[in-house]
This record gives sequence, C-alpha cells and structure tokens, in this order.
Amino acid sequence: MNDSDARPRPLRFGVFEVDLRTAELRKQGLKVKLHGQPFQILALLLERPGELVTREEIRGKLWAGDTFIDFEHSVNSSVKRLREALGDAAEHPRYIETLPRHGYRFIAPVEPAPPVSSPGVSVAALSPSPTKTAVPREAEAGTGRHHNWKRAVLASAGLVAVVAALLAFNVAGLRERTLRGVRAVREPPLQIQSIAVLPLENLSGDPQQDYFADGMTEELITNLGKIGALRVISRTSVMRYKGTKKPLPEIARELNVDALVEGTVLRSGNRVRITANLLHAPTDRHLWAESYERDLGDVLTLQSAVAQAVAREIKVAISPAESSRLARVRSVKPEAYELYLKGRYHYYKWTPDDFRKAIEYFQKAVEADPDWAPAYAGLATSYGWLWIEGGLPPQEALPRFNAALKTALAIDDTDPEVRYALAASAFYYRWDWEEADREFQRALTLDPNLVEARFEYAWFLASMGRFPAAVAEAQRAVERDPLSVSANLALGDVLFLAHQDERAIAQLRRTADLEPDDSRAHGFLTAYYEQKQMYGDAIAELQKVVALQGAPPEKLAGLRHAYQQSGPEGYWRWQLSEAKRRNAPYEIAMVYARRGNAGQAVAWLEKSYQQHYCYMVQLKTFRIWDPVRSDPRFQNLLRRMNFPP
Repeated sequence: MNDSDARPRPLRFGVFEVDLRTAELRKQGLKVKLHGQPFQILALLLERPGELVTREEIRGKLWAGDTFIDFEHSVNSSVKRLREALGDAAEHPRYIETLPRHGYRFIAPVEPAPPVSSPGVSVAALSPSPTKTAVPREAEAGTGRHHNWKRAVLASAGLVAVVAALLAFNVAGLRERTLRGVRAVREPPLQIQSIAVLPLENLSGDPQQDYFADGMTEELITNLGKIGALRVISRTSVMRYKGTKKPLPEIARELNVDALVEGTVLRSGNRVRITANLLHAPTDRHLWAESYERDLGDVLTLQSAVAQAVAREIKVAISPAESSRLARVRSVKPEAYELYLKGRYHYYKWTPDDFRKAIEYFQKAVEADPDWAPAYAGLATSYGWLWIEGGLPPQEALPRFNAALKTALAIDDTDPEVRYALAASAFYYRWDWEEADREFQRALTLDPNLVEARFEYAWFLASMGRFPAAVAEAQRAVERDPLSVSANLALGDVLFLAHQDERAIAQLRRTADLEPDDSRAHGFLTAYYEQKQMYGDAIAELQKVVALQGAPPEKLAGLRHAYQQSGPEGYWRWQLSEAKRRNAPYEIAMVYARRGNAGQAVAWLEKSYQQHYCYMVQLKTFRIWDPVRSDPRFQNLLRRMNFPP
C-alpha cells in the first residue's frame, strides 16, 4: 500500500475544502487565508461534525496554560473571524451553530473531497479501483481501437512524468514560472487603493482599557496614513463600527474601501499584544493575519511593523520618504504613552469639557517624557480648539497654544500633527496666509490622510476665495472620513461660501442625519436660511439647536413673536438683543451688517479683531458682510488682516 493512500483526504463542505494536514482552506479552488486559532477551531469542529464542541474543550486544546489571554474574548474573536472567512452568520448559520453557554456545532454535511491528480503519478494510479464488469467482446479480441487507447494512456503518463521531473528540478526556472502562472490564474492581482482599520477589540475584559484599544487603532491608522498611494479612512468614521455586528463586506461597502484591517489588542502590565487580520473586501478573501507582542515602551515600533506588513501584503507603492517615515520611530516612556492615549480619547469627544480633560492628560504626558513631540502637539491643538469652542479666552489659550507648539517644533518638526498645528496658528491667530498655505500643504504631504488638516485647509482656501480648490479639498476630507460630522460640516460650509447654496443645504441635511444628537449642522443651516431670508426655516433649525443643547422650548418664544409681529426687522432686533446679552462682538457686528448699519458693524468687528476671534478669517468671503463690504473702514480692516486682493 502506498504511504499516500494512508493520508487523510481533504474534507469538503459547501463550496469549501479543508486540508487538515497543511492547514489550508479553499473556496471553489481559491485559497482563503485562515490561520492560528480560527483554523484550529474549524479543525476541532470538523473532527466531530454534528456534535457539540464545548468552550472548555476549545480552551483545553488551544489555550491550555496560556494565562496571558482573556479566553472568553479570544474564543469569540476567533469564531467571528472563522465565520467571516466562511461567509457565515451567527443569526442564520449555514456551517457553525452557536449553542449559548455551551459551545459550537458544525451543522453542514461534511464528506471527503475527491482525489486530485498530481505530477509524477500515473493515470492508472489515479483511476478508481476496477470493478467486475462485463468486458466488450471487441475489447477482448484486442481491436485496433483498444490498442490506440492504451498507447494514448501510456504516452500521457510519460508526458506527465517528464513534466513532473522538469518541475521537480526547476529546469530553467520552469517550476517557479509555472507556479506563478497558476497563482495568477487562481488569484487575480489585488487592486487595493483604500483601506479602513476597524476598532481593535479590547481583550482585557476591562472597559476602562477601551481608551488603550482605541489609541492602538488610531496609531495604526496614522501609520498607514503616511502612505500617499493609499486612502485611509480616519478614526472618526471607523469608531462608529465599534462593537458592531455588521458583516465586514457590508462595512467595506459603506466606507467605500477595498480592504479592511480588524483585530484585537491585549495589554498585560507593560506587555502589549496585537493581532491583525487583513480582508480584501470585494472577494471576501482573508489575505494576511499576524500577531505582534512588545513592551509598552516599544509599542510605536510595533505599530510601524504592522503598518509595513499590511503595505507589503497589499503591494501598495511606498516612496523612499514614506518608507523612511514609517521606519523612523522612537521609544516612549510607558507612563507618558498611556497618558497620551487618554488625552487623545478625550480630544476626540469634541466638547469643551473633554478638551480640558485632554489638556490635563497631555500636560502629564509631557512631564513624564519631555522629549516626545506628539504630546506637545496634542496640548497645542487642544488649547486651540478650546479657544475656538469658546471654552477659554484667547488671552489665556493662545499663549499656551504657542508655547506647546514651539516646544513640539524644536523636538520634531517633521511630525504632521506639529506642522498642522503650525498651519492652524498661522491661519486663525497670526493671519499669515502664505505660511498657513505652506504649512497645511506640508502637513498633508507628511500625512495625506490627516483629515483634520485637510478640512481645515479647505476652510482656509474658501476664506481666501479659492473656491474650486476648497471644494475639492473638502470632498477629499469626506472621502477619508465619510461618517465624520466635522468633515461633512466643512464640506457644507465650503459649498455655501462658494455660492453653491442648494448643494450646501443638501449636504448639511445629510450631516444632521449622521449624528442626530449633534447640534452643529442645525446651527449652520440656521445661518444659511437667514442668508436666503427664509426666516421660518431658520427659526425651525434654531429650535432644534436649542432642544439639542438642553434649553427649554420657550427660549425662542420671543423670537417667534418678534418675527410674527414685525417680520425680518423683528427677527434681527431680537437677535441683536441676544448677541448683546452674551457680549458676542462678532455676532453683534453680523446683525448690524444685516441691518445695513456699516458704522456699528465695523465698530464691533474692531473688537473681534482685537480678540483675534476665529471667524474673522472669513471676513473676505462670507456673504453676510456684503451690505457693508464697500465701506472704506471695512476695506481698511481687510488690509490690516493681510487678505490678498
């Protein structure tokens, strides 16, 4: 008996074949990437089809003695990846059935796959065993047709043997060329130009560690974002899928990407383990999976290694400069890195209170590691946004912003976040338009997927009156962060500044639907409807703002009454009273401009000028200033702000 006859044949179920000896899974002949624990669980289930395999059995077979992992989360994650490889769903299983609190059962029919021919084996050896059948009389007589058939079989067998020998000895590189050709036929070249990193699953079992898993996700996004040929979906959009049960191909379609990275992160003391899996969305093919483990101080090296591995797998072009940036990482003190991640966690909540919490953590991070630039960049941008959001007076926020920025530049002036902070400083505070333009472009060269810099650059371009370029940049920002309220707001506002009113309103309505609890889109719509003199619609949008901010509905009763009694004049009289009550010079100036009072409008703009109010940057292009634009005092203000003609 030949040794090969004793080997177990591959198993077949549905459109899949599994070779347990080589740990290979194929779908309709094409290899599906499935490694490690997910494949081992599949093997356990296929050994006993139709029977319960308990979670305790899985633990004993796969994780015995491993105290580093969280077993429950690891099993769940492995079964999830296995189901995704099979295109299966827990709710309506075709292959793997979950028996709650017990384990899993393989429910599809399983059978041995038919034998497959291989080079060097004769045709006779591949034929089924002969059975006793009646032999045609003419065959017994040895007709010419029988002998021709026999000669053909022998010739074919000889040809197979010759080819097998050539392949075995790789004559003239034939084997490599042949195998490359077979792979090219079976697996067409991947076309991956866009990717999303889904939130890494926190395996610690402690929800307080979510900030760490989120931070690892953001770092991987940031590293991949340094590759200019790859469109990488930003953090804001992917975080909406945290804990989602949606199938990965569906997520890929919603984000309009070619590939997805998903995985897990586990921190135990000062050790970090990341497991990452790469999926080609259009074909639902698992391309690559790997685990990495490092000390917390070397976690930046770990993230760089994962990003470079993904880039190699999808064969995306990386320039020498990008390769250098990916490889150039430094150690960071573990306590500083942990504090930094906590700061980023609060930063992305985009509220004044959370900006204050972010500042606390960033400040502690720079104290723990004074030579690490990202913590200073986080400190600078947090102070900047706290000022813009009205949470801190400019005389307090801006000196601290500039001090943190100066230190960050001295440590690492090639960090894209640092260059973005410098661009924001030149744009919003110093009104140095040439420097702002240059630094926005430099930040986006260093990280083409830094969405925050991209939509801020769109606002800058619109403020300069460069509308086609502004709209294009805002659209690129939304492509990279399609579910971000901030990026979508920027696109809507840029469209409005560019006099594309209907597109702007439609865009802002879509933005309002993205996050029903966010009042910003309704605030923008209020201003748009005021500009178009659609005061009833403006009041309706303002009512939504008031409700979302928790104010009582009767707050706008005076506005509605004033508009009913006196029309637009009553509307603006009430708005002026409210702006003066809040002591908001820029808003007071806008109301006076609406009423055609150029003297008062410019007088209040002078106060905004002294405060470096952030929206002064739109003085050149915002249509609300059209009624007073020709006034010499207004023109003088534009010159003092260095606006281009």
